Amino acid sequence: MKDITRLSIIGIIFVQVTGTLSHFLYDWSGQNPVIGLFTPVNESIWEHMKLLFFPMLFYSLAMILKYRRHYPHIASAMFFGILTGTILIPIFYYAYSSVLGTNYLVLDIGIFILSIVASFWLTYKLTLSHRLEGCTLVSGFAVGVLLLCFLLFTYHAPDTVIFQDPTADSCFPDWQSENQLI
Repeated sequence: MKDITRLSIIGIIFVQVTGTLSHFLYDWSGQNPVIGLFTPVNESIWEHMKLLFFPMLFYSLAMILKYRRHYPHIASAMFFGILTGTILIPIFYYAYSSVLGTNYLVLDIGIFILSIVASFWLTYKLTLSHRLEGCTLVSGFAVGVLLLCFLLFTYHAPDTVIFQDPTADSCFPDWQSENQLI
């Protein structure tokens, strides 16, 4: 139990640091298209979900390879944590921005950190329990589908709100005018 606590704390720090650095990596690389597959290429909420997804995926794969014998449910727990944290980012973002009518950088950073901590807390709890016994294939498949979606939608994004820059004027034109009437 001491090992998994330490690994969770290290994971939180790893994902926060690498996720933060990856926010800038695409521009630092001269907008290298390969780097863009794994890092945000624009300011959309979808692209910012990569800040948690890829660092936690890489960390999870290392932890699964190293600790799968000591913690037989670590793979399903890590996959479930990745999915949960990644999904929490748009949930929290759209929840607060719909209430406030705008977005704030400090809240966006807080969402990133909160999503990481929630992911690793859940992973910690599920690794020690037997709740996800037999779910490794399903949770791994879901992570694989999300991975493919990130790779595909990086340069071929659908024309929906989650793929648009929320700071752009055209992102919520109808929504903003409706809120102003209330």
